[in-house]
Amino acid sequence: MILKVPYGKDGSLEAVIDDARVAGVIEPNEVKIGDEAATIREALANPVGYESLGAFLKGASDVLFIVNDPTRPTPTARVLDFIEKDIAGHNVSFIVATGAHRAPTHEEYLQIFSEKHYLKYKDRIFVHDAKKSEDMVFLGASKNGTQMRVNRLGVEADRIVIISSVEPHYFAGYTGGRKSFLPGIAAYETIEQNHKLALKQEACALKLEGNPVHEDMIDALGTVKKEVFAINTVLDKNHRIYAAAAGDVHRSLDPAISKANEVFVAEIPEKCDIVISVVKFPSDIDLYQAQKGIDNAKYALKEGGILLLVAKCRMGVGDDSFVKLLSSADSPADALKKIEQKFELGYHKAAKMAEVGLSAEVWAVTDLEPGLLESIFIRPFKSLQEAIDAALAKKGKDAKVLALLDGSLTIPRVKM
Repeated sequence: MILKVPYGKDGSLEAVIDDARVAGVIEPNEVKIGDEAATIREALANPVGYESLGAFLKGASDVLFIVNDPTRPTPTARVLDFIEKDIAGHNVSFIVATGAHRAPTHEEYLQIFSEKHYLKYKDRIFVHDAKKSEDMVFLGASKNGTQMRVNRLGVEADRIVIISSVEPHYFAGYTGGRKSFLPGIAAYETIEQNHKLALKQEACALKLEGNPVHEDMIDALGTVKKEVFAINTVLDKNHRIYAAAAGDVHRSLDPAISKANEVFVAEIPEKCDIVISVVKFPSDIDLYQAQKGIDNAKYALKEGGILLLVAKCRMGVGDDSFVKLLSSADSPADALKKIEQKFELGYHKAAKMAEVGLSAEVWAVTDLEPGLLESIFIRPFKSLQEAIDAALAKKGKDAKVLALLDGSLTIPRVKM
């Protein structure tokens, strides 16, 4: 068979594989897409805990919209299209919830807002900078001790509306809702304290109950004494709107999660010797984001297998703290020891990569420098064909290949 996978925004890579060696080509599940506008309108007409968005906004002196940064495919512009009449006449502003990520480029602003909404609101669009301490306000501490400091715009606004998307997340369980505050508009130190909890085994995809990262986010958000209206979307593999849930920031998450599972949890017959994890645009922006494809693919990989990451990493490695940590270690096990001794934001990323490296080989086809990849225990390849051929040769004639065509979002689960 000819395996063709997406690479970058508009590119692709190809490789030929013997049919007998292919265990499966997995994507997010096919789901029936109805009228996308009707899906959003239905959610907005029946919000959990509120009469309507219009009723929520009634009498507001100002409204702050918290929107995702370009690393997520959230259909912010389309949602704004649907709610134009609701927000007409209101004093609205926007903050891009970057967490600890960098600010968007001009092209990325258009990706988030579309040209139409960007031109309309550009003077009222702000970008969160987690390291700008003068912009932060202390609200209190979570039970876990996380000091909740957030951007003052989120404290001073009369009403807050979150536009988000819900999909599995490799240590928070799921994205959506509460993540727009923490890490979305939280101070760097707050994010660092919360993300340290990602080192715990219970911090994993598809898990909320008992997940210390999620529970800390919920507890910390309790310090925000504001009414928050969330618009949570669930997308299909082609970034079309499959479902939506709106209303109370906490209660609207559960119905969105149920729909997200229908899309992103893919059953597989068995674990395989070789798993190819393809990270698509926009999650292929850098290695920091593309790492999610490594973590998700581990659920489909046999002990001692080969995990092949395919991700363009258009903007390099991203925040390089995890690269510095991994490259300073002699082995994945040594990296984990170093992280236990001292934690900094970004080390959670290194820890998750090192954990995979304890039981598997990680290979990659990217635009990154080969030497950099080798320094963090990843074997680089120039082409998809070369990597697959090498993996099959190493694992032997009975080895099987499983391909995840949207590895940053798809969670493979062995069929019971």
